[in-house]
Amino acid sequence: MEAPPEGYRRNVGICLINSSNKIFAASRIDVPDSWQMPQGGVDDGEEPRNAAIRELREETGVTSAEVLAEVPYWLAYDFPPEVREKLNRQWGSDWKGQAQKWFLLRFTGNEEEINLLGDGTEKAEFGQWSWMTPQQVVELQVVNFKKPIYEEVLKVFTPHLRSDSAGQVV
Repeated sequence: MEAPPEGYRRNVGICLINSSNKIFAASRIDVPDSWQMPQGGVDDGEEPRNAAIRELREETGVTSAEVLAEVPYWLAYDFPPEVREKLNRQWGSDWKGQAQKWFLLRFTGNEEEINLLGDGTEKAEFGQWSWMTPQQVVELQVVNFKKPIYEEVLKVFTPHLRSDSAGQVV
């Protein structure tokens, strides 16, 4: 899907990897026992790649990262009825779900840069974080309606997540 479908909120997802090709995941403050990769809305007139860099900074404080790849199409998921009602009340909208453009970024900084309070422009979303293997990410306690998206994202990014014996991305 080259353009997001009508009725879905434009959103970006960020698969941030470290030098060992482990993926950053964090626990949500507002959904107990739920972990996810960073994500967030695309502002009007904003390019998805710029939104991904902004959202990563806002949610994790990370500014030392380079874009390696992107899923070349939009991935959409529907909100379950109770989530749709809550979010649409919060956002003042009537979105069916979210259409996401996913980006793979390599973390190039020091771990001290990671700050779950983010850059201070938004309310903190995460309580803990960890570097995980792709398998651990899929097995995470991700909310069920996002799991197929995560599986597709990791399938697309798998060639970038494999390392040769020297530890270089193949």
